Amino acid sequence: MSFGTATKGVYPIAATPFHPDGRLDLDGVDRLTDFYQAAGATGMTILGIMGEAGKLEPEESRAIARRVVARAKVPVVVGVSAPGFAAMRSLAREAMEAGAAGVMIAPAPHLRSDEQIAAWFVQAVEAIGPDVPWALQDYPLTLSVVLSVPVIARIMAEHPSCVMLKAEDWPGLEKLSALRKLQAEGRLRPFSILTANGGLFLDFEPERGSDGAMTGYAFPEMLVELTRLHAKGARDAAHDLFDAHLPLIRYEQQPGIGLSVRKYVLMRRGIIACDVQRKPGPMLSATARAEVDYLLQRLAQHDPRAAV
Repeated sequence: MSFGTATKGVYPIAATPFHPDGRLDLDGVDRLTDFYQAAGATGMTILGIMGEAGKLEPEESRAIARRVVARAKVPVVVGVSAPGFAAMRSLAREAMEAGAAGVMIAPAPHLRSDEQIAAWFVQAVEAIGPDVPWALQDYPLTLSVVLSVPVIARIMAEHPSCVMLKAEDWPGLEKLSALRKLQAEGRLRPFSILTANGGLFLDFEPERGSDGAMTGYAFPEMLVELTRLHAKGARDAAHDLFDAHLPLIRYEQQPGIGLSVRKYVLMRRGIIACDVQRKPGPMLSATARAEVDYLLQRLAQHDPRAAV
């Protein structure tokens, strides 16, 4: 399926559902796949940080990839980041053979200098194969790796198979503008930019040059609607929609419990049966759940999709 330098729209980052005892819930994977597509998603991204990829057994990762790709009618991007290139190669090859549209790679957390980063990505691309389309994940807040504008430009120049930047630096608006300026001047080749950070800056990112969103907010249909409003120039309507959802988006972005909030909302919406994370992972306190319930009640006054 199409996944390239001109990709636009919304690629939700999918959660991974588990049973209360921590076993993988494959029926829940099916429901989530259907949910994201029904929400109007352009594509899906699985096995990312939100998908708790680091807590999965290799066979579980492959099973999820096969399951989602077989069921989805939209392009599926598979996160293949791993401590070693052998595991990255294995998952990337199996995902692509199953029909994935591409993969996503995040830099290893130990990288510091631009030279180290550039050399590491040479090896990563050698591992997955230069014919595999991939998205570069720029997430310094969690990965502790700073991808400067020059090093992103270098990676794009050295690896034509990199078709997308998943931009989630913070602050990132000026970075978006700097990259698009280089492209406008003919000093950087075209590539898609989808933004993340839980959607916190989606009110202005499209105006700075983003092509859409790749994030895990628990109301992906809102992300789709917001992207459409921006695309047709309905700035005030886009900001009104964003403002209504902002309190819940902000609450989701709390370090440490953000995924707990998202899974709880997905459970409240009836999308997954259980909001448990695979250990280690925190559960929301009763007070926090009550706060999320209150935010949903308030949001429902402006957006009936929150009336759960």
